[in-house]
Amino acid sequence: MSVSIKSAREIELMREAGRILAITHEELRKALKPGMSTMDVDRLGEEIIRSYGCIPSFKNYNGYPASICVSVNDEVVHGIPNKKHIIQEGDIVSLDAGVIYKGYHSDAARTHGVGEISPEAKKLIEVTRQSFFEGIKYAKVGNHLNDISSAIQAYAERFGYGVVRDLVGHGIGEHLHEDPEVPNFAQRRKGIKLQAGMTLAIEPMINSGGYDVAWLDDDWTVVTDDGSLSAHYENTVLITEDGPEILSMLESDKQE
Repeated sequence: MSVSIKSAREIELMREAGRILAITHEELRKALKPGMSTMDVDRLGEEIIRSYGCIPSFKNYNGYPASICVSVNDEVVHGIPNKKHIIQEGDIVSLDAGVIYKGYHSDAARTHGVGEISPEAKKLIEVTRQSFFEGIKYAKVGNHLNDISSAIQAYAERFGYGVVRDLVGHGIGEHLHEDPEVPNFAQRRKGIKLQAGMTLAIEPMINSGGYDVAWLDDDWTVVTDDGSLSAHYENTVLITEDGPEILSMLESDKQE
């Protein structure tokens, strides 16, 4: 396994990719409403990304047909936008997107409630987001990758939630997916030692029920096996000598 250490120039390009992706997510959050199709969300997201002179990371990646993964309710990740899939009041919608800026990727996901959502759904979204922050408390030089993974799992499972095992986070940079894999659950091994200049896409995927998932016939959409709700929260994170720097988040959102 070779984990790339980014140069100062590469980090600057990834910061800009992350900033544009954070703006894209904020615009999508403001636009999301009942009556939109998941295709509408995708079109808007692609428009925003391209308006900054960037390329959507996901478009045609391994054959994925869209720019934004739009996953609703029991869909965990990789939901394919569809003009017939209309977003309803009370849905929870996970948006996963990536941006390529001058050859460098950023990757981030958010789950939003549409209109009035159930208290259970709201709690799942909050816990999933917070599990990311619990994990990155350990994203420090000299710690091991498994310190992050273990912290995410321990926090989410305190609420009786299922931490998805079949999908993990990843390194990121010139490629959307680089070494290392970043699980959201504890491993037997400590994993790599974290070094300054590493960039990781850390992305808890948390189900309100069990952790088992299934793939739909489209070969992309992942759903919870038991039909329970799922939430997803992800950011591109830079390891620095001074602790983690979140590259894909607006300053106004950085309260834990």
